[in-house]
Amino acid sequence: MGFTAMLLRRYHWLSLLILPEFANADTLTATDTVWIAIAAALVFFMQAGFALLESGLSRAKNSLNVVMKNYMDLCVGTLVFWAVGFGLMFGTSTNGWFGQDQFMLNQADGSTWAMLLFQIMFAATAATIASGAMAERTRYVGYLCGAVVITGLIYPLFGNWAWNSNGWLAQMGFIDFAGSTVVHSIGGWCALAGILVVGPRLGRFDNQGKPRTIPGHNLSYVALGGFILWFGWFGFNGGSTLSASVDIAKVNLNTQLAAAAGAVGSVIYRMASRRPVLLTETVNGSLAGLVAVTAGCAVMTPGFAIITGLVAGALAAFGARILLAFRLDDVVGAVPVHAFAGAWGTLAAGLFYDGDLFNGQRVMVQLLGVIVAFGWAFFTALIMYMLVSILAGLRAPALHEQRGLDLSEHAETGYPEFPQNTLYSSETYNPDRAHGQEQHP
Repeated sequence: MGFTAMLLRRYHWLSLLILPEFANADTLTATDTVWIAIAAALVFFMQAGFALLESGLSRAKNSLNVVMKNYMDLCVGTLVFWAVGFGLMFGTSTNGWFGQDQFMLNQADGSTWAMLLFQIMFAATAATIASGAMAERTRYVGYLCGAVVITGLIYPLFGNWAWNSNGWLAQMGFIDFAGSTVVHSIGGWCALAGILVVGPRLGRFDNQGKPRTIPGHNLSYVALGGFILWFGWFGFNGGSTLSASVDIAKVNLNTQLAAAAGAVGSVIYRMASRRPVLLTETVNGSLAGLVAVTAGCAVMTPGFAIITGLVAGALAAFGARILLAFRLDDVVGAVPVHAFAGAWGTLAAGLFYDGDLFNGQRVMVQLLGVIVAFGWAFFTALIMYMLVSILAGLRAPALHEQRGLDLSEHAETGYPEFPQNTLYSSETYNPDRAHGQEQHP
């Protein structure tokens, strides 16, 4: 108790400098508001990047299904966060655990509308991370049930602890400038819970548990999606200044450096382990660098931003191998990129704090935030996905998975010119008969 009180006294002032501070939203000028609106649009565009990246890493027979999940988790998440999530996250928090007002806002000032818009995009980002990890074998409705809980409960409650001015982690001086943990690790831990519950794709592992490669259908989409995400990240991090200030330059410079270093870190890891240098892992390396620097881009120097990105890129590549060793099937590498790199970046923000490097007490606060994020998001999502699996159905029937979820879930296909004799068609598909043959691998 004495240690906690000491941290509260010593680091409370930090939260006033390095968190996106909703309490100060009433000080926003018109120029600040315009910048936040532009940054929100850039973060919105990241949804297109996620859709391309995840669709490209999936097989053609599931490409439309993946895009539909990305499209609709944004739509559903927007409504749920407006109705519930924003109030839980940024409402008046007298106890430091959850907000108690600001639900279903219909009357507010311009600054509040700007904050709500910006945070809707963050909530949608947290929700969509699970989509790629659980791709190619997850039912559409079951997945959207998960997106509702993530945007309405899991993300906003941790966000309250870390970003609300009265949140208990914020009061301790927890540093997460734009969301390495609040957004990305929370989404990544939910994705880990999802792939545990839904299980691996059919044929992903042989009888001895050795992984089989299931390549994506369009690696050009993967590269384009990576570029779009990188571009959108300048709004993700730069917009978190919540002001049109000169600070944006350093924030976005660190963002750029870490992304480039992440790709290099991934390549170095592949070469050191004598493995082919893959486009997919290189793109994921740059994304891991972006995720990692998101926590500390405002409080570290460019040199340390590069180190943060280098480690994150290698960590993402190594983390993907760890998942396979445990027979966990993450189609796009969402867990190592978002959860693992996000945790590392949160620690790096404490380690590399400009002017006060390697402060042990600050690092302990960062570590506490990482552990709390894992405990809250992973176990809550695990229970949630188990309930969804029982009540609504999470795993697609084996027959649907073998033939593709595009037609079985949506009665459409992303590539109608492909031969259809091995696929469902809207004329021949019999859902009652197919569901009667439901199997789990």
